[in-house]
Amino acid sequence: MADEASAPLVGAPSFPLAELRINAASFAAFLERVLRAPETGERLSVHFATAHSVVEAHGDPRLQAALAAGIVEPDGMPLVWVGRRSGLAVERVCGPDFMPALAGAGVAPGRRHYLYGGAPGVPEELAAALTARFPGLLVVGMESPPFRPLTAQEDDEMVARINAARPDYVWIGLGAPKQDLWAAEHRARLDAAALLAVGAAFDFHAGRRRRAPRWMQRTGTEWLFRLLSEPRRLLGRYTRTNLAFVRLVLADRRRSGRDRSA
Repeated sequence: MADEASAPLVGAPSFPLAELRINAASFAAFLERVLRAPETGERLSVHFATAHSVVEAHGDPRLQAALAAGIVEPDGMPLVWVGRRSGLAVERVCGPDFMPALAGAGVAPGRRHYLYGGAPGVPEELAAALTARFPGLLVVGMESPPFRPLTAQEDDEMVARINAARPDYVWIGLGAPKQDLWAAEHRARLDAAALLAVGAAFDFHAGRRRRAPRWMQRTGTEWLFRLLSEPRRLLGRYTRTNLAFVRLVLADRRRSGRDRSA
């Protein structure tokens, strides 16, 4: 289970959504917090959540506990809109944007990065792309784990390898919810200041997948770009997820209305 330091700071802005609390600190403020974590002693577990994450956690107590043990960032625009409706100045903090931002900011203080995840060859391509973009970036380890679960011995050896490399940040690209569960399960065993479950950021920055145009990211229509790219795989999933997310938001509003009238 994640260290208590992973929980949102007391007094830090956040808002409830279903059974989760979503961090509402600005992108810049959260970036500064993660950048300083090696000095402050925080041991963070960071999850970049979409509407799909919220829906999955609602029906999965184990995933719900994993997300609640760390810091949940509003990766998807629907989460941002919910937060803004509650009166907070919520900004989108998504993994594919946060990875290069932290990589660039961490060059001067010598932050060390470990890349864990992606298909064979992806961590190497990602490391090459990031170091080309940010000269001086320290990538101290990378590996693409097998798709199957690791044995207990393999898991122990993996933890030992990561700790021996002394990273400040472990980037996890295993796909949701696997990466979120992995972060929660390994937080106490890893010495890094932050574990960051960023999923598709590996493929985007390695050049394996195209990301939606910036205007679609800003307007919350990035899902449409993905749907048009993979209609057979995503149509049913997006329909079910979007309807379930709307139901959860409406249920939250009804509860909030009852609380105010009580």
